[in-house]
Amino acid sequence: MSEYRERKTGEVKTQGEWRAVFKNMSLPKVWNSNVCDAMNIDPVLASPAATTSAYQTSVRDGVEQNSNKDWVEKYVAKDMFADTTVDGKTTTKADHEKAHQATLDANFAASNRSTRDSKLAETDWYGMSDVTMADNMKTYRQALRDLPTHSNWPNLEDSDWPTKP
Repeated sequence: MSEYRERKTGEVKTQGEWRAVFKNMSLPKVWNSNVCDAMNIDPVLASPAATTSAYQTSVRDGVEQNSNKDWVEKYVAKDMFADTTVDGKTTTKADHEKAHQATLDANFAASNRSTRDSKLAETDWYGMSDVTMADNMKTYRQALRDLPTHSNWPNLEDSDWPTKP
């Protein structure tokens, strides 16, 4: 979505909104510098999101001029959580972060258990009464069952998963 900044007031609007303001002006589909000069506006260029850390998010915070004097989108890092008080009970930012991380960990654990269970199901036929299971397959299946005790659980890396023989 193209945005443009009015030079005098600094007001930012989309191309469609500016078309409504200049409804009596015949405007081309593509706006070049001549069109922008006639309307006294400057294009707002896209810019990357703000760099964030854990428990932060990048939020649009207006526009600003860059070192080339172009108008660009401005993004800032905002904390996802803050201290809150409900009915006289205060919950700290750290408490909110801990609860959020616990939810993420529970979701990762559920996903990893599902993947592990699928990998076990793929090899269940090795355990049928008329098939002798090889030792390396027994070791693999035991390693899958032991994954929840892995030091990285539930945030497993690809290298943490056992290799199927």
